[in-house]
Amino acid sequence: MSLYNIIKRPLLTEKTTLQHEFANQVAFEVSRDANKVQIKESVEKSFKVSVLHVRTINIKGKSKRLGRHMGKRPNWKKAIITLKEGDKIEYFEGA
Repeated sequence: MSLYNIIKRPLLTEKTTLQHEFANQVAFEVSRDANKVQIKESVEKSFKVSVLHVRTINIKGKSKRLGRHMGKRPNWKKAIITLKEGDKIEYFEGA
C-alpha cells in the first residue's frame, strides 16, 4: 500500500476543530486496512510534521432506509493524530 493512499480525507467537524486548536490534534479518515505505524509514516511524509501519538477508531456504518428497502452505509476508520508542539497542519491556508 502506498503512503499516499492511506489518508483519504481530513475530518472537519466542530469537535475536530476544537481538538486542533487546544490539543494540537488532527483527524483523518484513513484506509481500513492501515495500521498505526503506516498512518504515522504517511502523515509525517505527506505534511512534514512530527507525530507523537496515533489513535484509531473503527466506525460502523449506519443502517438507512429508503422507502421499504433497507441499506447500510460502509464502515470506515478514523485516525486522531497528536502532533509535536509547534507543528501544524493547515487545511485552508488562504481561505
